Amino acid sequence: MNLSERLQQRKMGRKPEGMAACLLPFEENGSMAREAFQAAVKRTEEAGLKCAVNMDTGYANYLSDDERSQVLDWTREALGPDRPFVAGVFVEGLEGDLIDLYRRGADAIAERGGTPILFQTTRFHQWTAEEIVELYDRVCEPYESVLGFELGRMFAPNGMIYSEDVIRGLMGIPALKGIKHSSLSRGEELKRLALRDEVRPDFRIYTGNDLGIDMIEYGSDYLLGLAAFCPEKFAERDRLWASNDADYFELNDALQYLGNVGFRDSVPAYKHSCAVFQHLLGRIPTSEPHKRCPRRPEWEVEIMRDCAKRLGYF
Repeated sequence: MNLSERLQQRKMGRKPEGMAACLLPFEENGSMAREAFQAAVKRTEEAGLKCAVNMDTGYANYLSDDERSQVLDWTREALGPDRPFVAGVFVEGLEGDLIDLYRRGADAIAERGGTPILFQTTRFHQWTAEEIVELYDRVCEPYESVLGFELGRMFAPNGMIYSEDVIRGLMGIPALKGIKHSSLSRGEELKRLALRDEVRPDFRIYTGNDLGIDMIEYGSDYLLGLAAFCPEKFAERDRLWASNDADYFELNDALQYLGNVGFRDSVPAYKHSCAVFQHLLGRIPTSEPHKRCPRRPEWEVEIMRDCAKRLGYF
């Protein structure tokens, strides 16, 4: 399907599957804020979105194994015994066999009833398409459901945007149910959707494009750090789209304004913007991000307040 045909298919009435990459908040003393985190998990679930934890928004690249395990336990406790969630498997910088490393992380998630999503590693940068697909195939084999992740390097140096050969190969792995695509490129994502329609229509393409959140109009689902700012507004937007309500456009524009501001350069500092926004709403105890996270300027609180006003919070 070419771009013209894809544009002609843009229509209201499809409810996307939405996931929010939950922010990990902190207490004034710098410790992880368990109660505020669990409240965010519950808020996300109650809004109608699925929670994704130990993602980039949850500082997975900065946490220790023990801290990531704590986050998994807190998530399971907050959701109760049966509700699904997604959690990142982060192996960058670890020594050892990659299959073993990925399975160790995936086991910890699957044991708690979650779905693993596999972060990339810089080791992939020198690999062929066949080698990458083979690794995913072997890692995914023991599990009922796994997700993949392609992350642009503007987010993290270990990321990479895969070739069509890799994506086509990944779509052939039965246990791999979908992939989060974070290139921030509409063109690249439209190619993913066209390939999905051709090769495996049930394969999910979760947009990670916080600068193009209307990709749901073209058939993408989503897993967004931006959705962690205000999951209830994303859920409302999705309902409006599914019910053919023109109010969708105004709310989507307000959310996109928040995305354009929050995900400006330096992109990794969006997590600080999220903490500032959440603190403005009184949802977390401090606006401080992880101590290793890039920071926004002191005036961030004012521009986040403007974003919140546009969304009707003030």
